[in-house]
Amino acid sequence: MKTKITFFLLCLLLAACSRATAPSAPDVTLKKDIGDEFKLVFESNPSTGYHWEIIGGLDSKIVELVQQYYQSNSEVTLVGGGGVDIWVFRAVGAGTTTITVGYFPPSNGASEPEKTETFTLIVARNQ
Repeated sequence: MKTKITFFLLCLLLAACSRATAPSAPDVTLKKDIGDEFKLVFESNPSTGYHWEIIGGLDSKIVELVQQYYQSNSEVTLVGGGGVDIWVFRAVGAGTTTITVGYFPPSNGASEPEKTETFTLIVARNQ
């Protein structure tokens, strides 16, 4: 009986560890002037159902999303071929804010991102 309980607890521990998310990369600081456009580029493979999303929204007084698109890295666009998501932002006002994006697994409901990337944006007035 003791062996069965130990085995059951070990299985629970392994199941919990398998759901752990990958550690996030360290924050990156971006310094821009008002009016500057800049890109954030993330490896992506939307054919697998994984996707990037902004977490927590954007501070519209400081930054705005101009465009978001996917670019395949495959010579021929193949199902399962990878590429990059490209996000174009514009600095619209002076201040400091963060942009956080998460890489979400395929699902029909809300889920936690498998990893996140956070960028600190410092926008200065044009000199």
